[in-house]
Amino acid sequence: MTWTVYLLRCRDGSLYTGITNDLPRRLARHRAGTASAYTRARRPLRLVYTERQPSRSAALRREAALKRLSRAAKLALLARPR
Repeated sequence: MTWTVYLLRCRDGSLYTGITNDLPRRLARHRAGTASAYTRARRPLRLVYTERQPSRSAALRREAALKRLSRAAKLALLARPR
């Protein structure tokens, strides 16, 4: 099973980081306001970054690493061509 680490840009410009093994379903839950209290208060949302990981543990490690980045570093990651 492949896992995805993703970043959402919220209405207020903030960035939300999460993981999932079913990205379309997870995005639908975010948009419905049932996935996270943080994103529920900051809709609409836009998917701005995805990164595949081979396992849940790898995805959790990458999510934690992304969350530790400064906002400037996250924006630089988004600006990089993929």
